[in-house]
Amino acid sequence: MLIGDERLDYLLAENLRIIQSPSVFSFSLDAVLLARFAYLPIQKGNIIDLCTGNGVIPLLLSTRTKGMITGVEIQERLYSMAVRSVEYNQLTNQIHMINGDLKDMPKELGIGKFDVVTCNPPYFVTPPKGIINENEHLAIARHEIMCTLEDVVKTSSLLLKQGGKAAFVHRPGRLVDILTLMQKYRLEPKRLQFVYPKLGKEANTILIEGIKDGNRDLKVLPPQIVYKDNNQYTDEIEEILYGKAE
Repeated sequence: MLIGDERLDYLLAENLRIIQSPSVFSFSLDAVLLARFAYLPIQKGNIIDLCTGNGVIPLLLSTRTKGMITGVEIQERLYSMAVRSVEYNQLTNQIHMINGDLKDMPKELGIGKFDVVTCNPPYFVTPPKGIINENEHLAIARHEIMCTLEDVVKTSSLLLKQGGKAAFVHRPGRLVDILTLMQKYRLEPKRLQFVYPKLGKEANTILIEGIKDGNRDLKVLPPQIVYKDNNQYTDEIEEILYGKAE
């Protein structure tokens, strides 16, 4: 199951394992929060996760729904890790991975075929040549090299059925861009949550969900605080990561 420097990690609160490697982009708390934040149909439905990386979000989503889940990843090595993680967890009947460009998915999979789209996209606009990370895997995961924020929002809208939901995690500095693009591509923002590293600090993450062709009615949810003053996780984050204390 493992190749080279790969390792098999626990997905903490869930009874799942995931293949990771120190030389490629590993999942972060952002992905875990998005998987928890996104609306999901419980019994059935079609769900797709764009920029899926090593498949962490589809794996986490599988614990909340019986619907069919598709993951799309352009980097072949990350795609391979995702496929093997799905196989290890015996979830091949529910999760299907695609090695491809998200921009091609509406043509390949069909327009208006999905109930839910999730995406943890690259956060940073590509800087001048020579400034981005020399590690190709990390550079593609962090910077808009293979896709832009507009590509992500446009593709999400095309893939969604009318009334379907798209959920994204990003940085607060791109909030205006996200809201503008979501409305441009008929994804009306409906739920927004700010994530703060500590109480009294500036937000460093946002979670946002929109409905295709929805009515205007944006709700701002209570803030999510990650750490207490003693640098320990808050009780809510502790539960998300490790499950309820017995």
